[in-house]
Amino acid sequence: MIYTVTLNPAIDYVVQVEKFRAGQVNRSKADYKEAGGKGINVSRVLDRFGVSSTALGFVGGFTGKFITDYLTSMEIRHRFVELTEDTRINVKMKSEAEETEMNGVSPTIEDNHYQELLNQLKGLSSEDIVVLAGSLPQSLSKSAYRDMVAMLNEKGVPTILDTSGAPLTEAIQASPAFIKPNHHELADLFDEEINNDEDIIALAKRLHNEQEIEHVLVSMAKDGAIYVGSAGVFKLSAPKGHAVHSVGAGDSAVAGFIYKWQETNNAREAAQFAVAAGSATAFSKTLCTKAEVEALLPQVVVKEIE
Repeated sequence: MIYTVTLNPAIDYVVQVEKFRAGQVNRSKADYKEAGGKGINVSRVLDRFGVSSTALGFVGGFTGKFITDYLTSMEIRHRFVELTEDTRINVKMKSEAEETEMNGVSPTIEDNHYQELLNQLKGLSSEDIVVLAGSLPQSLSKSAYRDMVAMLNEKGVPTILDTSGAPLTEAIQASPAFIKPNHHELADLFDEEINNDEDIIALAKRLHNEQEIEHVLVSMAKDGAIYVGSAGVFKLSAPKGHAVHSVGAGDSAVAGFIYKWQETNNAREAAQFAVAAGSATAFSKTLCTKAEVEALLPQVVVKEIE
C-alpha cells in the first residue's frame, strides 16, 4: 500500500478575478474549493492513474470534515488523526496576469496527536511506500520528517520526501529513498551557487553518495529536470506548452515517479513519467490525468550524461 502523509493540509479556496486590486472590493468571476496539501494531491493524482493509496495526516473541525468528505467522494481512503482546532484555509486568487496566495495559520498539533500518527506508521512493513510531502505545522519540530524517515528506514519502508527549507535539510540526513528539490532548493541545501547543469549534478551526487539517497530528481521548470541516482545521471527535457495551473505540478511529478517506479522498477522511466506528469498538470486547469501524461511523454527526451 502507498501511504501519503500531509501534516499541514488545507482547504484550497480558489478565486478567479478580472484584475486583483489591493485595498478595494474585488468581485470573483468564479470560485471553487478543494482538498489541498501536497500529500493529498499525490493521492489524488495516483487515483487518476488507477493506483490506490491511503491519506494520513491531521485534520480538524468543519474544514477538516470538508477534506475527509472530499476524499470520500473520490473513493480515496484516509485515516487522519482528528484535531480539536480547525484545519486551515488557503486562498488562491487568480487573475489573467498573476496569482496571489494567502495561506492560513496551521492548527496546533499536540503530542498525543503526533504520537497517534507515529503509531500508524509503526504498523507498516517493507511492502509499503510512504510519501512525506508538504510544509510542517509550526507546532511540530523541524526534525519531524527526519524522525519519520529514520523510523521507517528501520522497518525497511521506502520513503518519498517532498518538502523544502529546514525540514528538508534535516530529513536528508536520515536518507529517504527519493527527493525532488528544485534547483533553488538544491542550492540552498548546500549554501552554494548554481550556474549550470554541472553544478546541479555535483550537488545531487553529494546527496546520492554521501546521504545515501537512492533517487534525486532536480526539477528546473521549463528547463526540465536532472536525475542522479542508482540508474545513473541523465537530463530530461520539458514538454512544450502553456502553463495555466502551477498548483500541484510538483505533486503530480512525485505521483508520476511512484506510479512508473512501481510498474517497471526502472528509475529512468519513472523520472521521464514524472516530468511528463508535472507538465501535464501545469498545462491543465486541474490535476493531470493519465491520458494527458502519456500524450506528453514522447516530448520528454532523456539524455545520458554519465
